[in-house]
Amino acid sequence: MQIRPETPADHAAIRAVITAAFARPDEAELVDQLRRDGDAAISLVAEADHAIIGHVLLSPMAAPFAAPFAAPFTALGLAPLSVLPAHQQRGVGSALMHAAIYAARTNGAAAIFLLGNPAYYRRFGFSAEAAKPFASPYAGPHFMALPLVDPLPATHGAVGYAKAFGALG
Repeated sequence: MQIRPETPADHAAIRAVITAAFARPDEAELVDQLRRDGDAAISLVAEADHAIIGHVLLSPMAAPFAAPFAAPFTALGLAPLSVLPAHQQRGVGSALMHAAIYAARTNGAAAIFLLGNPAYYRRFGFSAEAAKPFASPYAGPHFMALPLVDPLPATHGAVGYAKAFGALG
């Protein structure tokens, strides 16, 4: 398996992976809209035997972080993480998560936020406790953060996902 940045030639395969993973097209439409809006900051695929079997996307978020975390991203929102059902439980999602965290850190992000299953994402260092001081319409036990710098350049304030998230049903 290889993890690499997506290319335009991957878009149809990525859409198929996301739709299969979620058993609905909503998250695939989110990814398409994030691309159209220029909000696909980091988009990685897992490839095996010349086929796309997984995908993860991070998009820029509004966050109360000051310089030097003003560019290119202060914070990133991770969503969605998708793996073809036939390849789940084989480490593909974990490999994509580690690659996404590394890419975010390398690109100078101060934190990654996500909405997801705490039992799964805690293993990568995400926690609801780290996200709790940040106001979000998604606040709650599934809204988690992973600080990438210590200390974070802000300890509270509002965070906001890219506009395309508002249309997700």
